[in-house]
This record gives sequence, C-alpha cells and structure tokens, in this order.
Amino acid sequence: MTSYDYIIAGAGSAGCVLANRLSADPKTTVLLIEAGGVDRHPLYAIPKGSGMLFESEKHMWHYETTPFGPKPHTEQWLRGKVLGGSSSINGMIYNRGNRADYDGLERLGNKGWGWDEILPIFQQFEDNAFGPSPTRGVGGPLHISVPRDPDPLCAEMLDAAAAAGLNRVQDINESDDERVGYATATIKNGRRVSAATAFLRPALRRPNLTVRTRTTVRRLLFDGGRAIGVEVEAKGGTAQIRAEREVIVSLGSLNSPKLLQLSGIGPRDVLAAAGVAVYLERDNVGRGLREHRCATLRYQLKEDLGYNRQLATNLGKALTGAKYLATRSGPLAAPSFDVVGFVKTRPDAERPDGQVMLGPWTIPPYNTGEPVAIERQAGVSCLGMVLRPTAQGSIEITSADFAAPLRINPNYLGTEHDREATANLLRKMRSIFEHSPIAERITHETYPGPEVRSDDELVDSVLDGGYCGYHAAGSCAMGPSDDAVVDPQLRVRGIDSLRVVDCSVMPTMVAGNLNGPIMAMAWRAADFILQDG
Repeated sequence: MTSYDYIIAGAGSAGCVLANRLSADPKTTVLLIEAGGVDRHPLYAIPKGSGMLFESEKHMWHYETTPFGPKPHTEQWLRGKVLGGSSSINGMIYNRGNRADYDGLERLGNKGWGWDEILPIFQQFEDNAFGPSPTRGVGGPLHISVPRDPDPLCAEMLDAAAAAGLNRVQDINESDDERVGYATATIKNGRRVSAATAFLRPALRRPNLTVRTRTTVRRLLFDGGRAIGVEVEAKGGTAQIRAEREVIVSLGSLNSPKLLQLSGIGPRDVLAAAGVAVYLERDNVGRGLREHRCATLRYQLKEDLGYNRQLATNLGKALTGAKYLATRSGPLAAPSFDVVGFVKTRPDAERPDGQVMLGPWTIPPYNTGEPVAIERQAGVSCLGMVLRPTAQGSIEITSADFAAPLRINPNYLGTEHDREATANLLRKMRSIFEHSPIAERITHETYPGPEVRSDDELVDSVLDGGYCGYHAAGSCAMGPSDDAVVDPQLRVRGIDSLRVVDCSVMPTMVAGNLNGPIMAMAWRAADFILQDG
C-alpha cells in the first residue's frame, strides 16, 4: 500500500492552504486528492468566466436540496470540481469577518481561534492593493483588489447608499461599522486568484508533495480507533492509500459529513437507513448546517445603461470579451458584485448583521438545471443576506453508494430571528434605491414588486425568488463539549489521526463571504497539525 505522512482529501480553499503549509518541510510527504481536474481551462482565470461552466458536470458538483418555500421547490447548490475547489468558480468577494466573529469562537470554548491569532495570518498571506495597514497585509500570495473600471452606475449606487446612512469607505474590511464601498476581491490584473493559484501552485515544484486529480475518496480506513488511510476510486479502479500521521478531510460542508457518514461516523439512524455499518456513533455529523438565504431586489432602468447590454446579446458578449482580452478590464474582470455594504437590520443592533451586494446588471428568475442568463432590459440589482443566521439544516447520505444523492435540508429562514431580520434587511435594501442619484435612474421595482410589503410577504419572496449564498457551514462543527464533531484543534472526537478542516467546522457563521476566512482557518489548523506531528 502506498503511504504518505499526510493525506488531504479535497483541494479546495482549505486543502490548497494545508498542502502548502504541510509540505514546506521537505522531510514530510503529503498527498492532496481532488475529484476534479486541473484548473487549466481559460474560463477559470476570467473572473466572470466560470459562470459559463456552471452547467458542466465535469467542472462542477451539483447538489439538489429537499423542497422548501411557500411554493415548494428545490434548488441546486453548486461547488467547484477542480483544483482550488469553489475558489476557482466563486464570486471572489473577499471579506474576513472581524474581531467579534473570531473572539466569539473562543467564547464558545474554542481556544486558539481569537482575532489576535487570526489577524496575523490574514496579514501574512494577503497582498492588498491598498497597501499595508494595522489590519492589512502586503507581499503575500493572495492578491486583494477592487474593480479597476467599474460602471458609472456603481458610483451612483455608492452615493445613494451614503445618502441612506452608510459610511462610504475605501476598504470594506477596515471596520465593523455600517459601511459601503467597492467590493474587495481575489483578483489580480483582471485575473482570478484562487486558492490553487495562490497556495498550491507555488508548492507544486516540491518533490514531497503529490497531487492526484480525477480521484475520488470513497471512504476512510480505520484500525483500532485510528484513521490509517483512504480508499480512492480513479479511472474505474479502486486503491487504498495509507497515512502514517494523519488523514485530513477538506471536502467542504457537504462532502465532509458525507465522507464521514459513508465511513460509518455519524447518526445511527441515518447510517442504518443508508445501509452503512456504524463505526462510531456521532449524532451531529451532518447536523448544524447553516446557510445564507439571499434576498434579491431588481429594478428596471430608464436608459440602456449598465452591464446587461454588454452581457445579454451575442454581439455585446463578443465586444466585451474582446475588450477583456485586450485590456483585462470591463465586466468580465470584475467580481460577482461591484459594490458591497454592511448594514444593521434594526437600529439597536450591536454591529452590522446584514450584508448587501449591488451591481449594474440583473438576471431573470431561473429554474434548477437551466442556464443562468443576463436580462436584456437594462437594470440594477441588489442581493442581501442576514450574516449570522440561527436556523440549522442537515445533510444526510441516502445510500452506501458514494454516487447516491445527498439529502440536503437547508431549513432556510427557519427561525423567527432569521425571518424578521430578512424582512428588515429587504426594507434597508430598498431604502438605498430610494435615494439620489440612483433613484432617478429607475422606472420601477421588478422583483419582488412594490406591492410586497409585510414581513410574511417579504420572507416568502426571499424563499421563492431568492438565492443560496453558497456559504454552507457548521455540518461538522467544532466545540469543547463531547457532542461536538471535532475538538477546538479540529480533531474528530473518538478517532485518532483524523481531522476535518473546512467551513463545516464553523459552529457559527463568520460575518460575510467565507473564502477568505476558511483560508485563514486552514492556515491556523496547519499550526495545530504541525504541533502534533
């Protein structure tokens, strides 16, 4: 049986960071396993290009939820099936969370995760275009920038947000006040900077790091209460690979609990129903799932302005593509939304509890499995999400077969807190577009429509016509108690030499987009692994 010191299952944001850190010692052998392929496709490098790969089974994982909403329907959750994982296909918006988020992890009993430990990690790996500051880093592998040539409508939306009471800032990560500014994003010179670009690629020349793509981890191998390796499938055949020190599961908040459950670690009733023998009963594997439900506002414009005209027609796309290839600028070089704000959904909130993302473009309602299209009619849109949702969903395997679908219950807006905050957030979003100068550009609100006013109506509009935030967390949450799946050093309780390192270990949401935070948390996890090694 082939063996390595460390086996890392999953080459997403966490896995790429871990592969870099753990292979830095030339005497340590590391295997990184990825079910997808390499990230050579040119659309991965174009910031908005990955949207053209969303329907591809080769490049994307597609997971279907259980039905939800007042008009019950399912939706697909997408994940990157490639080196870099979802950092190779995401919207690239870079938030870090803030002191209260990480100090809150420590207050829950997770020693070593406070802001004083995490901020220096961000500073170490950042290369921020704004330059150094007490909270920013430069010279690191992860480049951070704002849009190079945003559409003029973005400045008007910023002015309107400021008129609505938000503090206009240069760097949205510099404070935790109500604020708005251009989106900071993992983009450099008009090209995406994924976890693979920033962390894995520089380490590939190391002879002690092996990367296996198109290889699926089917189950974990155990011996006497210790993880000793993995069983993998590649090119139609299976093999077993041994880990001399540790197996690290970094498959994300959907596939990490899936792998544990398929390997016999999870709730007894779930495993029994799927026909999997129980190796270790752990009730919370796959439970505690949290996900952002994004509210959406769409407005029609009086004039043919913004990105729709550049992205909706074949001629517009050809001209926009030509501009990008020549200058690395324009809509294709921008993150998913050009403007980001943090707001309070109620005046007495201790800190912002909602995030808004604004852009000079709109997408129509679409059904699961259909390509996402840009509307031809000019418009502007705004997404908003309650930052720290309290509702918890679940993830369960449905069979002992790795290829069988998961049962994903998102339980969106399943608490009164989440429903009330979401309704208030939508009202806050509307208030921005009621102010000059953007208000004068608008003919009318196209979704959810001005007649939708009450809390229940607003919440229903979010469940029916909103979007998944693609920020799933909590399904293998850490904590100090015996019923937490992993301990504060991310070791799986009850199994030696096994850790989980990805967003599934977050017991609460870090406020904002999770790509940056999980990179920092993986860096911190590497410290723990090396200390134990």
